Amino acid sequence: MVKDYSSYGPAYRNFKVREDVYVPEPVADFSGDNPFTRMAPIRGTLKDITFDGTYTYLDKSLKFKIVRGAIYLAACLVAFPLNRIRFGLKIEGRDKIRRNRKLFADGVMTVCNHVHRWDMICVMQAMRFRKPWIPMYAQPFRGKDGFIMKAVGDIAIPEERSGFREFDKALDELHERRQWLHIFPESCSWKFYAPLRPFKMGTFNMAYRYSLPVLPLMITFRPRTGWRKLFGKGEPLVTIHVGDPIVPDTTAPRKDETARIRDLAHKNMLDMAGIVSNPWPSGLE
Repeated sequence: MVKDYSSYGPAYRNFKVREDVYVPEPVADFSGDNPFTRMAPIRGTLKDITFDGTYTYLDKSLKFKIVRGAIYLAACLVAFPLNRIRFGLKIEGRDKIRRNRKLFADGVMTVCNHVHRWDMICVMQAMRFRKPWIPMYAQPFRGKDGFIMKAVGDIAIPEERSGFREFDKALDELHERRQWLHIFPESCSWKFYAPLRPFKMGTFNMAYRYSLPVLPLMITFRPRTGWRKLFGKGEPLVTIHVGDPIVPDTTAPRKDETARIRDLAHKNMLDMAGIVSNPWPSGLE
């Protein structure tokens, strides 16, 4: 038996889930036409930063390393426990990371739906204290949180054509260092949105280029119960699910293989979420 949530609006058309799946009520008017609509506000006055060939995409200074380490330590000591208390974080399937540690020895790319202000904290906890690097839109780096974003591992995607050479060099270096990458392939955050939006193809082109296993993660929601009703203003509790890794076949044509990886990751995430019918395809590109 399935539950139908088409009544929640155009962005939930034909959305059906298993009977045991909890779906929060919409907290915004999500677009039923454009799944890449950017809805999260950028805090503070925007700084004048040009993301071109002169911008430092990967800061290798000692100062940055110290700050990054300190912020990550603060996340472990404060944000991680608070996430469990406030949002009741549960992690399902994390043993798959341990079982595949040899496969991940040269790096891995994790992907997750982008539906929560703390979803990156959830990913980091699921990855068990690893520090990933996160390519993302450049615009938020101009806001109040730009420095913190960079310090936790966010890397701005260039807005100018001249920036891609330096951006690619930064990623090449991270790959040589066997670092983990994380990307939100839906590209922008829709708060507490239960369906799965289409994925940008650039994510999987990157996985193919570096021959990185793709590890799908999926955030789902639970009703707020018990003592947690005392705070959170009705926000749902969260569970993050760890899927099975998908290994790119770099002997196959790039276009065909990246589409296969994208489609398989999307399907695996739908299955982890108990989604029977989804409003969106796996990709629009």
